Amino acid sequence: MDVTYRIEQKRKLEGPFPGPKSQELAARRANAVAAGVASTLPVYAADVDGGIIVDVDGNQLIDLGSGIAVTTVGASNPAVAKAVAEQAQRFTHTCFMVAPYEGYIALAEKLAAITPGTFEKRAAFFNSGSEAVENAIKVARVATGRQAVVAFDHAYHGRTNLTMGLTAKAAPYKRGFGPLAPEIYRMPMSYPYREENPNISGKEAAERAILAMEKQIGGDQIAAIIIEPIQGEGGFIVPAAGFLPRIAEWAKENGIVFVADEVQAGFARSGAWFASDIEEIEPDIITVAKGIAGGMPLSGIVGRAELIDAVHGGGLGGTYGGNPVAVAAALESIKFMEDQDLPGRAREIEEQFFARFIALQKDVPALGEVRGRGAMIALEFVKAGGKQPDAALTKAIAEECLAQGVLILTCGTYGNVVRLLPPLVIGDELLTDAFDVLEAAIRKHAA
Repeated sequence: MDVTYRIEQKRKLEGPFPGPKSQELAARRANAVAAGVASTLPVYAADVDGGIIVDVDGNQLIDLGSGIAVTTVGASNPAVAKAVAEQAQRFTHTCFMVAPYEGYIALAEKLAAITPGTFEKRAAFFNSGSEAVENAIKVARVATGRQAVVAFDHAYHGRTNLTMGLTAKAAPYKRGFGPLAPEIYRMPMSYPYREENPNISGKEAAERAILAMEKQIGGDQIAAIIIEPIQGEGGFIVPAAGFLPRIAEWAKENGIVFVADEVQAGFARSGAWFASDIEEIEPDIITVAKGIAGGMPLSGIVGRAELIDAVHGGGLGGTYGGNPVAVAAALESIKFMEDQDLPGRAREIEEQFFARFIALQKDVPALGEVRGRGAMIALEFVKAGGKQPDAALTKAIAEECLAQGVLILTCGTYGNVVRLLPPLVIGDELLTDAFDVLEAAIRKHAA
């Protein structure tokens, strides 16, 4: 990996934490920003480069969150920043539905080339992952003439009305925001660590879900099945081998649109271009966002031409969808991922992670499972002697890491999972330092 950095890639804490400038900003925020918008860090970013976040008081924190899997190529990638500046000098907006431009077309062509499947494809662009999911469901309903949509336990698909309905976890995402969209059905997921029958295969878990769909809905009534190939907010759950291929096969047999939500797992994060590649499945539609554009707001859908083209003219779009500046950032980000083999870099991070924390697991009974793919990796914590989720322990570990200058995120239906999403441009020395801090925090609070 040939990467240069502007900021020294070292963890540094200067004086009190949070410092006076962050405390001042926190006071201003309390009087101006909606209380419902929460933040993980108690400090405020001033500069970000590689795997380092510099706050307004000069502290340097190691970033193992990437803005929730967004800044895969770095938050200030020079090539992306240059593409953004050059495009902004030409024009920042026309609305593709009014005055179209080449970048939108070029990105659609690129996604058709790198996503799974050799069939003819079409793409459309939006702003957020939630919008991408909404539009995938719109396409499926028009193309099939059906209404029912199937999602899975532990799923996360967004915060809009429809996507809240698809999302499994109530708090904080949908509590009090109802009524939610109708014709959404939830099916059992393959969650190997928490299966009542630890010997159940992926195919058997799929048949369990298929039987429920057949009895509760009927295959001929379902417009779409939507699933994250690696579940994100639900706990970085990797389904058992064979689960996704069987669900996709059954969808095809019943004329159901199979939608892979790759918003978090896509674009090198999983160690492949898309997590669907690892499962050797070819989704009818893939939703993309987060890592696509180096931090610029952009999302999209890409899939079978006959499905997406079934929507009438004007049925897809939005004022800012496929913004020219964001599209320029996406094209440069994808080029950087290709040139630097970032899927390969994600696999290197995976190897280091598993070697380190599988060994630790032998000493720490509360570390229930070490899992994930690529640089989408996680630790699930439980009360020693069983599998009861331990959210308090997970929170304590995250807080300890932060106090030592390492940003990690937590997730999971039960709030007991540490998830790691480092930028793929992080160096080995910095990554090792972050893992040292995390291991020390686990040993302090869980051993």
